[in-house]
Amino acid sequence: MIEINNLTTNLINREFVEKVADAVLKGEHSLKKEENLSFAFVSRDRIRELNKRYRKKNYSTDVLSFPLQSKLSAVDKLEAPLGEIVICSDEVKKNARRFKSSFEKELARVIIHGVLHILGYEHEGSKKDRQKMEGKEKYYLSKIRSLL
Repeated sequence: MIEINNLTTNLINREFVEKVADAVLKGEHSLKKEENLSFAFVSRDRIRELNKRYRKKNYSTDVLSFPLQSKLSAVDKLEAPLGEIVICSDEVKKNARRFKSSFEKELARVIIHGVLHILGYEHEGSKKDRQKMEGKEKYYLSKIRSLL
C-alpha cells in the first residue's frame, strides 16, 4: 500500500505518484501487496529542517528518503513499512523550471530517486554506485514516459 500525505496547499496527483512508485517497486522486486511506502509532501521550511536534522545540510532539497527496513531482521521486515519519502513540491517546481522540464517529469524523477534510495541504492559513495543509480533512474523514467 502506498500512503500519500499532502501537508501543503499544492495539488498532488495521487494516482500519478502511486503509478510511478509502483513501476519502480515492481521493477526492482515484484511489489508485494503487504509492502507499505509512505510519501509526505511538505513545505520548503519543513524539508530544510529535516535535511539539517538528518543530513546536517542547512538548505531545502527536493526529496529525502528514510528507509525503515535496513536494520531489521528478515522476520521483522515482513511487517514493517519500506520507509517514507519526503518531497517538497515547491523545490520540484523550481527544478522543473531550472532544467526546462515539466513539473510531472521532475516529480517522476524525484519519486524514482526516492524509491531507489528506499531500496538501498546510493549515489554519494563511489562512482560505480552513482552510475548504477543514474542508470536505474533513466531506465524507470523511460518506462513511465506514457504517464508524462
